[in-house]
Amino acid sequence: MRRQSNPTMRRAAQILTLPVAMVLLFPLKVYAAPQTFECPLSIEEKSVQLVDTPSGWRPFTSSPLYLHGAAPMNGPPENFGELSDYQQKRDKKGWIYTYQLNGKFPDGKWLACTYGESDQVALSKRLDDNVRTCAFTVKEGEHVGQNDIAINCK
Repeated sequence: MRRQSNPTMRRAAQILTLPVAMVLLFPLKVYAAPQTFECPLSIEEKSVQLVDTPSGWRPFTSSPLYLHGAAPMNGPPENFGELSDYQQKRDKKGWIYTYQLNGKFPDGKWLACTYGESDQVALSKRLDDNVRTCAFTVKEGEHVGQNDIAINCK
């Protein structure tokens, strides 16, 4: 017994064949969704603790340490893997620093947020290994030495 073909099904199969073949022959590039990171704006003074101070001296911290800088790193901050290859441009929002994160990162890709006018303290977190570029938009903050920093990575 021979089955009769359904013209609607036959037409649907014809319509779907081309897109399926295109995907198989020309795979789509998959891009990572943009990731936005926010460094904490400050490290509160109660979090700053001084230990092993000279005898007779009493430590006191009067104000928070404000966010001053941010950048991607090759490995955690204690490795001092600061990246020096970036593009810089100025726009109406401030300065934009763009880092290409291709290549090998044996200790991982990290984001370092630095605090204090000379970047004395850092908070860091590991980035996803698939991140390929990060842009940092930096503008002057409200407090002395503070910068407002928007971070977008892809």
